[in-house]
Amino acid sequence: MQTRVRALGHPVHQMVIVFPLGLLVTGAIFDLVRLVTGNEIFGQVGFWNITAGLVGAIVAAVTGWLDWTSIPAGTRAKRIGLLHGTLNGLVLVLFGIAWLLRLDGTHQPGALPFTLEVLALVAGSIAAWFGGELVDRLGIGVHEDAHPDAASSLSR
Repeated sequence: MQTRVRALGHPVHQMVIVFPLGLLVTGAIFDLVRLVTGNEIFGQVGFWNITAGLVGAIVAAVTGWLDWTSIPAGTRAKRIGLLHGTLNGLVLVLFGIAWLLRLDGTHQPGALPFTLEVLALVAGSIAAWFGGELVDRLGIGVHEDAHPDAASSLSR
């Protein structure tokens, strides 16, 4: 089933999720290094990675929601998509709270923001599995004519 939001024949949601995913994970890693070493530069880098990750996550959420609305009601895909989106919404909220707690001018992580980040990464990992289930098992975002010798998405 093709998705609603496409660019040059490809699903946009599947393209844009890689940026917030990478930025949020990297931000949490930099925060861990800051907490272990005490070097505040790592906290700054973590903060700005999370900032960019949150912006990207909003774009990913909008494209994902638009695609979800095109999945037929009453299907397993609709239920899995709802779980996927809800968990990713939780990721956005948890990272958002962690980010807000760091708006004190230093942008350094403390125990609470870092704990929220770890919880968000756990929820995000589960959400990613559901996303894989949507694409790999349920065929959401896969072109109807997909096969090993399919023509380019740019061809008519």
